[in-house]
Order: sequence, then C-alpha cells, then structure tokens
Amino acid sequence: MSDLVERLLAAMTLQEKLGQLNMIDAALPTHAPDEMTRQVCAGLIGSVLNVYGAGTTNPLQQLALEQSRLRIPLIFGFDVLHGHRTICPIPLAEACAFDPPLWERTARIAMDEAGRDGITLNFAPMLDVCRDPRWGRIAEGPGEDALVASRYAEAKVRGFQGADLAARENMAATAKHFVAYGAPAGGRDYGSADISERELAEVYLPPFEAAVKAGVAAIMPSFNDLAGIPMTAHGALLKDLVRGRWGFEGVLVSDYNAVGELIAHGVAEDLAEAAALALAAGIDIDMQDQAYLLGLPAALDRGLASVADIDRAVRRVLTLKQRLGLFDDPYRRVAAPPLSLDTLAQYAEVARDAGRRSIVLLKNERGALPLKPGAQRIALIGPLGDAPLEMFGCWFAAAGLEAASILDGLRAALPQADISHVPGVTVDGDDQGGIAEAAAAAHDADTVILSLGESKDMTGEAHSRGHIDLPGCQRALAEAVLALGKPTIAILTHGRPLALPWLFERADAVLATWQLGSQAGHAIAEVLTGAWNPSGRLAITWPLDGGQIPIFHSHRPTGRPGHNDVFYSNRYTDMPVEPQFPFGFGLSYTRFRLGSVTATPEFAPGETVTVLAEVTNEGALEGEETVFLFLRDPVASIARPVLELKGFAKVTLAVGERQTVRFILQGDDFALLDRNMRPRVEPGAFEILVGPCADRSRLSSVTVRCQSA
Repeated sequence: MSDLVERLLAAMTLQEKLGQLNMIDAALPTHAPDEMTRQVCAGLIGSVLNVYGAGTTNPLQQLALEQSRLRIPLIFGFDVLHGHRTICPIPLAEACAFDPPLWERTARIAMDEAGRDGITLNFAPMLDVCRDPRWGRIAEGPGEDALVASRYAEAKVRGFQGADLAARENMAATAKHFVAYGAPAGGRDYGSADISERELAEVYLPPFEAAVKAGVAAIMPSFNDLAGIPMTAHGALLKDLVRGRWGFEGVLVSDYNAVGELIAHGVAEDLAEAAALALAAGIDIDMQDQAYLLGLPAALDRGLASVADIDRAVRRVLTLKQRLGLFDDPYRRVAAPPLSLDTLAQYAEVARDAGRRSIVLLKNERGALPLKPGAQRIALIGPLGDAPLEMFGCWFAAAGLEAASILDGLRAALPQADISHVPGVTVDGDDQGGIAEAAAAAHDADTVILSLGESKDMTGEAHSRGHIDLPGCQRALAEAVLALGKPTIAILTHGRPLALPWLFERADAVLATWQLGSQAGHAIAEVLTGAWNPSGRLAITWPLDGGQIPIFHSHRPTGRPGHNDVFYSNRYTDMPVEPQFPFGFGLSYTRFRLGSVTATPEFAPGETVTVLAEVTNEGALEGEETVFLFLRDPVASIARPVLELKGFAKVTLAVGERQTVRFILQGDDFALLDRNMRPRVEPGAFEILVGPCADRSRLSSVTVRCQSA
C-alpha cells in the first residue's frame, strides 16, 4: 500500500471513509446542487456519475479539492458503451466484425472523447454472454460465445485503459455485469438466473477472467441473483473467486441502487443488513442509494460489519484514484485542447468503418445487391429510412443529436438516382393509413428498399420483448410492398435478432444492419452499392421463431439428437429445430472456397497443435472472409458441446488469391472440466472443424489425437 493512501486512511473519520465508498448520481433532481455541495464539502461523496463536461465536473472537483477537509479528488463515472460523442455500432453489432483491433480502436475514440469531458471511470465493457434475444440488454454485449466475449473483453480493456492507467489519455474500465446477467428467467431484465456450476464456469465466467488478466480496473456485479444468492452479496464468487483465485486487486462497484435492493431480493431486512452483506461480499463502491453512508453505522453498532472491511474498501478506492493520477493532476483529462477537425474526421471514418464491417448480409438472390450505379428510381419505404436518432441504439447521452440516416447515405452514394422516401407506418404504432401511399411509391420504382426494425428504445436496459418480430404495423407495410413483385431489399435496423421467416423467404436481399451509430447511413450505403463488400458475420445464432429460444451453436448432444423427421427425437412438432441462420453466418459479394485442412496429428497434454486451412477467393471481387475453428470431443468423461469455438481469423483476398490461415491451439484448448470441476485434457481423438459458420455441413474437419500423459 502507498504511504499516501495509508496517511489519508489514518486521518479519516468514519463518515469520511463511508463518503469515499459513496457514489451519487448528480443528474437526479433529488440531489439538488445545494445538497451535492454540502455532501462533497463534508467528504461524504467519493464518486459521481452521470455528469460530464468541464462546466459540470470541474466545479464539483474544485469543491472536493478546496472545501473538503482531506482534499481527496472525485471519480467521475459514466456509461460509454459504444461511443461518447462519436457513436460507433452497438456492441452486438460490432461483435459481428470479429475484429479485436477494431474493437480496441473504437474504445480508444470513446476514451479520448469521454476523458476530455472529465470522465475517469467508464462503466464498460459489458461482457454478458447471452443466448436469449428477448433480453433487451443483448444489444449491449458481444453475443453468445464465451471466446468471442473474452477477446472482446481484452480489446476493450486495452482500448479504454491503455498501457498506463495514469496516462492523461486513459480511463478506468469496468467489466460488467458479473455474472450470468444475460441468462435471466424468461429473458426478463433483472430476473433470477439459475444455471449449473458447469455452465457458469464454461460460458459466463471466462470473459470476466479475461478482463481481469487484461488488467481491468473495476468490476460491477449484476442485479440478478444466481441460484438464490444476489450477486451484490455473493461473497463466494466476488471474494473467493474473483479476488482470491483470479487475483483481482481493483474496485468492485455496485450497480445502480443494487445494495438497497438486497431488501427486495429478500436476503436483508433493512438497509443496515443490506449494506453489511454487500460490504462482506467485497463491494467497495455503493452506487447511488447511499446504503453504505446510511446503513453501515447501524451495521457496525449491531456487529454486522467491521471497520477492517470498511478500511479495505477505502484503500481500494483511494488506490484507484492514485492509479488514475487524480492526486497529481485532478483536472488533466479536461485540460486537453479540443479535438481538431482532422481528428474528428478521423474518428468519424473509424465509426463508418466499424459500421460497414458490422453489417451482415443474410440473403442476396436474383442479383439484388449490390445496387447498380447510374440513373434509377429507388423507393425507400419504411419508418427507419430517414430516422437519424434511431441509428444510435442505446447509451449515447453525450452525442450530438445528429447521425447519417439511410436516406442521407443513399443520396450521397447514388447522386444520379431518383430516391423517394415514404415511411408508410411508424415503428410501433397501429395506424396503417400510410401504407397505400408507400405501396404507390414502390409500384413506380425500379428497386424497393424496405427499412424496418426496432427503435433505439426497444433494446437496452429494461427493454425485454416477449415477441421478437417486427413491432407495430411494419409487417402489414412489408406485405403490401412485397406483393408488388418488385426487386426488394430489406434493411433491418435492430438491437437483437428478429424472427422474420416470412421476410427472409420473400425479400430478394436482407441486411442485418443493427444500430450503427453516427455514420450508419453512409456505412449502409457503402454495402448496398458494393463500395464495401459485406464482411460481417453473426455473433449470435438467429432463431427462426421465438419458440426456439434459447438457441446457440455450442449446445450439448443428446441420446436422441433432434431430427425433424424422427418422432422420438429432440425436436419440435410444429417447427424445425434448425435456426434461421447459424452463428457465424454471413454472405459476401464474392465467393470463398475452403480447401484442405491439416493439423498436427498427435500431441501430448500441454503441447500446441498447429492447424492450417487454405482459403481461396473464387469470385469476381476482392473480399474479406472470417474463418472459424471449432473443436469437438466426441467421447469424453463429460459430454462436450457439439461445437466449441476455439479460434477465429480474418483474411482479405484479391480475386483468385489463395492464403493459408494458421491457428495455434494451446493445451488448455483441449481441456474439459472434470466431475470435480478441475481442468483436464483427456487422451483420445478430437475433431477439429474449420469453416465459415457453425453449420456442420459447411465445415471441413480433421482428427487429431491426444496421447496419454
């Protein structure tokens, strides 16, 4: 421990210690300026959230430094999930790029812009693996796979924190929400998660362990309980696992009001018990409800909490402030000069690049795409065609309320085309009065582009949906247009997979464009016109119907595998078992062929295995292919998933070019957790499968054998 931290701790009163553990939402009207001033001056607030900009953060920091007794600087926290002022694609979209360097670049932009607004603690990255598209917060995470989420965690921590947390340009990252928040019962936000110890270890914990290994400064426990124990009070995971086994030395910050909500969970009778439970579990910062400030004095009197635990939490908070360099230069992040126009243009280009790389082409028939240049009549039909705000998705509080709409992008990319736009309906309204006008416009066009999907407010926190189809009257609009028989391209704007088998059957082309942020329209137009050959691949399995949920690529086999034509099998009687699109799916305007796959034939536990796969561009355009490597352990002491993702790589190929993609599998990649939950590599044969997606019929395989140790 540093001398500074110990000196401050020794000088503190109990109330000042609790103040360092108290994080307050300064944007709430309940915290009027006079009350905020009083508490900051009294040393009763250690961190502030939901304010940004020098005009707001500097006066509060000045109060702490000049009016409080111990002159301890404040931390300013904010949610910067996919951009601060320059908004990049939502995380689920960006995951579809399968591009860790890109993930890191977009994080650096968010860090730079937010840091100049005084933010020192970012409540990101969100690492919740999710297999249930009903859950609204699926938009905020990296999809269904633990390996992808782990690579995403590493990239985002590097991007936000850099090599030195004290450097002026960096900020502290928060890995959230620990853990299994993406597996709530019924897909309803904040709901209970009841999953096995094995699933927890194999699926939900790895991204957080990866973040810890990458040096993440903070972790936020999730709102949910896990098998009856709320995460805010889950000492076995927070203290024993995260701090004990993983060696995490950073700060644990509660989610919003989560300490007080232990009462509603039914594990605490009053605020004193709730505060004592959270403190004992290792929670250092209590966000917003002042449960520590108000509850811990009573908990101490009743013997429910100890001063030693309070001191440990205060040490961690003060250490974070020291690591951030706040004691040396508390204003430096807002003292940097404004970003130049050239830098802003560079940031916009990165957002545009991230957008086009995140778009997934799901269908393309009858030569519908790319659009031909030159004079033509295009009818852009649908409520999201000229809706710039809806391009942002969730979490964009600091951004200017401007974005390139789809209409903007098309008109810029196709200046000779006659492009008309008719909304037809609203996103979720019940008025069908505009459908006739929309159909008339479509009738007179050479090509129709249907712009359909969800509004920005239909995903994110507290926005779970029971039906994952098109809201409102959008299907009626689409049906009326499709009935005309015109060449029709559907553009989906959305924060989750949407179950729309009828649309995929009837439209000539369908693009999953998600919610792409500030440059959405230009990114979409580049893909539509072929200026960018689509390269996005699904980071989540796309269900045919909501009744298939949860559906994901790494499920385990059963004694009666699902066959649609076998009665006594693991199937449905009223729909197929296969998804609409598998994990990793995505089309290109060119054609790739996977050639021979070879691998080290034998290995011993702990040795590496080299896998080589040849990929050729046999089409007429340069393109970027994503190659996935899956593992299958067909016979083991514990039944293994039918496909386990162990690697992915991107390769850009000119027309006719062939490249060899190399994967290096480590010994741990072949390990399973045995019956005692200990990792072990078992001898025997392993099947390695390489290809473009988690469709076994499109994968090439080779068998390798592990020798006995």
